[in-house]
Amino acid sequence: MKTSKAVLMASLAAIIVLSTSTVVLQNAWGHGVQAQLQSRFIRIQDETFSAQTVMTGEEIEVRGKLVSLVNRDTRAWISVFSDSTNAGNRWEFLARDPPGNVFDIPANGEVNYSLRVKALEAGVYHLHTQLNVATIGPGLGPGQTVVVEGEPIVKPVSTANVIYQSILIAVGLGVTLATRPWQVI
Repeated sequence: MKTSKAVLMASLAAIIVLSTSTVVLQNAWGHGVQAQLQSRFIRIQDETFSAQTVMTGEEIEVRGKLVSLVNRDTRAWISVFSDSTNAGNRWEFLARDPPGNVFDIPANGEVNYSLRVKALEAGVYHLHTQLNVATIGPGLGPGQTVVVEGEPIVKPVSTANVIYQSILIAVGLGVTLATRPWQVI
């Protein structure tokens, strides 16, 4: 009697462990994009891509429309978010419309946009329009998978840019270290 209870309890424990481990070990299929695909403030509509397969050095144009859902003007900037199977995520911006880095989206208005980017590294990318809204944060368009083939294009890094970034980091560390003793924990 005691042996049958022990076998029953061991069997029950094995079933519980195996059933929970299969839930934990299931494959998840997706491309790692955060949950904030669309903003509640600005909607990215009619996002289209000029190509789904390109060679390195070729361009892709992303077009769409930004639709304001709020009753005030909004400052924003636009770029491309890419998730890929490799660590490269290499794209070079060639043109933006509206031009410049930061632009205004009128209250309850619409702004057409286009981005031209050049592929620099082979891989399978899932590209999205990324709209960064001032004081609110980023939002992503629906996106599309783009396959890039060919040899990588290596762009030289500007020495002035490295020096500038090093100075900014040094100043930030200096401010942090100088103010640390007076901070209240």
